[in-house]
Amino acid sequence: MGIKHKRIASEMTRVISEILLEEARDHLLKEITITGAEVANDLSFAKVYFTSLITSKTHQGLEREMEEASPFIRKELAEKMDLRNTPKLKFVYDESIEYASNIERIIKEIHEGEE
Repeated sequence: MGIKHKRIASEMTRVISEILLEEARDHLLKEITITGAEVANDLSFAKVYFTSLITSKTHQGLEREMEEASPFIRKELAEKMDLRNTPKLKFVYDESIEYASNIERIIKEIHEGEE
C-alpha cells in the first residue's frame, strides 16, 4: 500500500470514528471503535476494522449492524472527505485486541504458577 493509500485509510478511520460518535443515532454504533482501514488500489473498496466492548452482541451481530449502517456512513464519508469516488465499505470485527488480551492473561497465569 502506497503512502497515498495509507493517508486515505488513516483519514477514513478518523472520519468514520467521528461519524459514529457525533452523527449516529443508534446507541450501539456510538459504542463502536474503529481500529483501522485498508483501501483498495483503485479506491473502490475499503475494509474497515472495528471493535467494541459491548458483550451482549456477537461479533457477527455487530458486523451485521455495521453493514446495515454502511450506506449512512458511506454517505457521510462522501460529504466529509474529498475523494472522487467514495469506496464501498466492508466492516470487519478486529479480533486482535481480544487476542492480545488472551495472550496477556495466559502469560500472567504462567507467572503466577511459577511463584
